[in-house]
Amino acid sequence: MADCGCGRSPTGQCIGWHNLTEEEYQEKLKELESNNKEQDED
Repeated sequence: MADCGCGRSPTGQCIGWHNLTEEEYQEKLKELESNNKEQDED
């Protein structure tokens, strides 16, 4: 994977989030945060 140039990737590596609209991007962030919380609780 290449480094992220748009600054949207939470990993620093390009995961294609540069193609998302702002609304889609915000939704992906919420999903990621939710998944991280679930993993922390396990």
